[in-house]
Amino acid sequence: MSYPATSREIQLASRPEGWPADENFRLAEAKVPELQDGQILVRNTLMSVDPYMRGRMNDAKSYVPPFQLGAPLDGGAIGEVVESRAGTHKAGDTVLHSLGWREYAVLDARRARVIDTGIAPASAYLGAMGLTGLTAWAGLTKVAGFREGDAVFVSGAAGAVGSIAGQIAKALGASRVIGSAGSAEKVQRLRELGFDAAFNYHDGPVRDQLKAAAEGNGIDVYFDNVGGDHLEAAISVLNKYGRVAMCGAISAYNSTEPQCAPRNLFQAIGKELTLRGFIASSYNEYAGEFAELMAGWLRDGKVSYDETFVDGLANAPQAFIDLMKGANTGKMVVRLS
Repeated sequence: MSYPATSREIQLASRPEGWPADENFRLAEAKVPELQDGQILVRNTLMSVDPYMRGRMNDAKSYVPPFQLGAPLDGGAIGEVVESRAGTHKAGDTVLHSLGWREYAVLDARRARVIDTGIAPASAYLGAMGLTGLTAWAGLTKVAGFREGDAVFVSGAAGAVGSIAGQIAKALGASRVIGSAGSAEKVQRLRELGFDAAFNYHDGPVRDQLKAAAEGNGIDVYFDNVGGDHLEAAISVLNKYGRVAMCGAISAYNSTEPQCAPRNLFQAIGKELTLRGFIASSYNEYAGEFAELMAGWLRDGKVSYDETFVDGLANAPQAFIDLMKGANTGKMVVRLS
């Protein structure tokens, strides 16, 4: 195909106050930069929307820079190399990179990884085989120090990371895996994925439902995607020397006022708990080890994954908004072509 002159992209039009809305995004057209030595041109076919992107929409210092107003957003994407001026990549390669939210991306070849779609479909590299899966595995094993026989609780368990974390815990020999989700349909799906127990957090106090699901034995590991009342409940039910991997706090991402800390945080002292936050990129050195393990689990059927697809770049903002409201089961993926 001929070199494209322009590319459509989604820009951040304004910073959300509370929940993101359509007016915070803009569909725009931009000139495609000329390819330089060492660079590749990629036609994006799939892109990811993820909860962490909400924090980047605020003008606040964090572990990743905030999105800039009037500039395209970015995030995980899969695409086909259209043209290459790098010896490491050739036209036709399928690659994973971080310049999503646009139709075409020009980037240094070293920032794009060629993926093997013979192991798993391309979309899996945005989910189970990609950063999502690494987050689940690293959080469980490297951060929470999972040990065979541990009882594990995962909040937001029907989401992309949570559903994988629970299945990995089962594959590694957890004595019991409990998940929370926001609908009866999602709870049923968690049981189908092999969770020993699951509950709808809308059905009653999280603490009471978690305690009942643990059957009086407590939990040893909490994989936290939600924060708030889920973290407070987990602290109450955690056994002595319990560990918490703090992956996310989606309950607070759209709050305009700071949330109170867990009211029972003092219990962490007497129980000698470990609460540890983490970001997946700090564990990139283990990506190869993880990919080999995950490929085996997928092949053996020990781990499966769900995907919710939305079609069209123009619909990417709505896909993100829906994600924040829990409309997805598993990974939310936008198909660009």
